[in-house]
Parts: sequence; structure tokens; C-alpha cells
Amino acid sequence: MADDAPIAVDPNIYLNQSDDWQSETTSIGSSIYKGIIENGRRYQTLKNEYSYPSDEQQFEAYEATHLAALVADSGRPNPLFQAPLGPSAKNILDVGTGKGSWAIDVADMFPEITVRGVDLFPPPVTWMPPNCILEVDDILHEWTWREKFDLIHFRVIQCAFTPEETEHLLKQCYDNLEPGGWIEHLELHPNVYCDDDSIPKDNTLFTVGPTWDAAGDESGRPMNIIETMRESIEKAGFIDVHEINSKWPLGPWPKDKTMKELGLINLQHWLTGLEGYAMHLFTKYGKPVPWSKEEVQVYVAGIRKELTNPRHHPYQRARRVWARKPLPSEEAEKTVNIKKEGTAAEIPVQVKVEQD
Repeated sequence: MADDAPIAVDPNIYLNQSDDWQSETTSIGSSIYKGIIENGRRYQTLKNEYSYPSDEQQFEAYEATHLAALVADSGRPNPLFQAPLGPSAKNILDVGTGKGSWAIDVADMFPEITVRGVDLFPPPVTWMPPNCILEVDDILHEWTWREKFDLIHFRVIQCAFTPEETEHLLKQCYDNLEPGGWIEHLELHPNVYCDDDSIPKDNTLFTVGPTWDAAGDESGRPMNIIETMRESIEKAGFIDVHEINSKWPLGPWPKDKTMKELGLINLQHWLTGLEGYAMHLFTKYGKPVPWSKEEVQVYVAGIRKELTNPRHHPYQRARRVWARKPLPSEEAEKTVNIKKEGTAAEIPVQVKVEQD
């Protein structure tokens, strides 16, 4: 499906006539850490700069993101990642593992590979495959793992790092990948789009992206990294770059069965996660001045109301980029090219872009 192709609308769906669109999720059990309670939400204590909570409601939102990503790529041989792993692959790292769902699923799919998930808060899981290890750590600190990785995975890390931290993290990834190993990043952005003018131009849904962007920029940790992620990966020295751009509907309004399912799950992600994504960010960095807790709740309630309007056909954009660390022979060729051309030399990079 082409990125710019309109999503066909199912005229027979009306959210206000049924509650079937509400996904059933299981409450997440108690955690190892109590964390810090702020504005009624629990936050991790390892790194105060991180804006999103680590509580049951937010973990449910992360789980919905995981399920949505699986549905979005369900037509591909491997919906978990697109980087081609070689038969000798032994180690995978999931950065910002959240609830750990991606790491657990990958470990279950590849029992011969050790999969590590790392985050600032202990994932609330009661079972994992024996080859899956979930750890609590700040990924920006010096890495102490002895083994190098064959794949390093990121998903939805907007507002997590400053540009300088991102550059440092990607260098760590590069240095800790096996030659020929892969990095893969799936990112979303809360800008809301509509192709058929079913949403009035002055609707509050169109304020979502700019509002979050402004707060993210004020915090120094940008929200809109979907626009810079490939450039950052290339700058870190990765080659053989691939890209998929796609639309993720919000709600069950698409006619296509897979897109309808994706829209249902993504809507649940938004309804469950909006307050958590907004609360700390807006009460600390809201523009033009920090917001009150009540102002955040009123704004989020308005967004939820518009998202569940059955006549609205909103969607957001997703971008997946994966790229490879050069082999030693390619590193040598790169060095020769730099010596030939001087410091202003452009290192050849293969770029492949696919439209989903």
C-alpha cells in the first residue's frame, strides 16, 4: 500500500452504536519499584528527565503499541523486525523495552538467540522464555555487556533523548554491533492527518502534533524524531539503509480488514496512553507556560472525544528504518575514500525506501 494512497473508509462502522472497539486488557501486577507519584501517575526514579510514566495504565498503552506494530506488518514474513539476521546470529538488544513484549516475542521466535531488553523501570512480566533477559539500566551509561549484538532494536523513543544523547547512543550501538550487524528503529509521531476532510480544519485533533512538538522542544528532547531518525543512523556510519513509511489509522473506520484491526488497536493505544504521554511533559514544559494537571485532563478528554467520533477518519504516520554496520572490508573501503577525497568526502550510503 503506497504511503500517499487514501485509506478506504468503511461506511458501516459507528463507534457510538457499539463498545466492540474497546480492547480487553489485563491489569498489570505489582512492580519491583514503587517509583515516584506525580499528578496521580507513577514515574521511574532512575532518570528524572524521562517524561513518560511507568505504571499499569501506561504499560497497557505500550502493549497496544506492540500489538499495533504486529498488525501493521502482519503481511510480512516477520512482523517483529525487518532486518535480515544471518544464521550465526546470537545476541539481540531491545532498547527501551517497556513492558518487554517485543523482546519476549523475539526470544520465543528465535530460541537459539539471547534477547536482552533494557529500560529504566522493571517490566511487569511474570514469565519469559529462558533466552530472554530483561534488565533495568540507563542505556546512556557505559555498556558492560561482554558480547556484541547482531541486532539492536528501538521503538517509539520520542522525547527520550536530547540530540547529543541520541548521537552518543547511536555510537554505542555502532561500537557494540558485530560487523554486518543491524540497527532497526520504528517510530511514530502524534500529528493527526485526514485525507477526506471528514475532520473540520479547526478540530482539536490537528493541535495534537504541534502541542507535543512544542513541549518536547522545550524539554530539549524532541518529539519529532521521525523526521531525523534515518539521517541520525546514516551519520553514525551505518550503510545499506532501508525504510518503510506507513499510515496507522485511529479507529475502526477503514474498510480493509487489516487496517480496521490496526485502527482499533491504535485507538486503544491513544485512549489509554494520552494522559501519560501528556501529564509530566505539559505540566513541566507546556507552552506558553506549564499547564496544570486539570488543564491536561481537560485537553486529553477533548482529544478522546474527537477520536471516538464515528464520522472522523484520522490517522498518524509511522516510519521504520533499518541499516547495517559495515563489514571490515567495507570499513577499509570507507577509509580509502576519505583519504582520497579529504575531510569533505561523502561516504557512499545505499538507501532503499519502501512505501507500505
